[in-house]
Amino acid sequence: MTDVHNDMLDDEDFDTILSSDIDFSGTLTFDKPFLIRGRMSGQIISSGLLVIDEHAVVEADISTSKVIIRGEVKGNITATEKVEISVMGKLFGNVNAPEVFMETGCVFNGQCTMINKTVSE
Repeated sequence: MTDVHNDMLDDEDFDTILSSDIDFSGTLTFDKPFLIRGRMSGQIISSGLLVIDEHAVVEADISTSKVIIRGEVKGNITATEKVEISVMGKLFGNVNAPEVFMETGCVFNGQCTMINKTVSE
């Protein structure tokens, strides 16, 4: 059994939301839960949860703790905890994470490397 909570996240769960009418280019850094509904290109560096919503398009290399992909991502992902790709999600890039979950019907084109989970002391 997984702990996928894709359908259980509400807007109130996020400190910041990149709205569907926004096209952002550059480096995005954050620590608290972040939701992307628009378009983003560049680089994402975070220690928090990142959710790429259903109609979002992200062209960026991503380094974060956990990412949930419901939209489209073109770029490599490194996660310290988990990468989840929902049935609607598309990932064109490589994944490095200790835990990777892909729902049946998602699109994944890349290499997946399961790394050891980092334990804080």
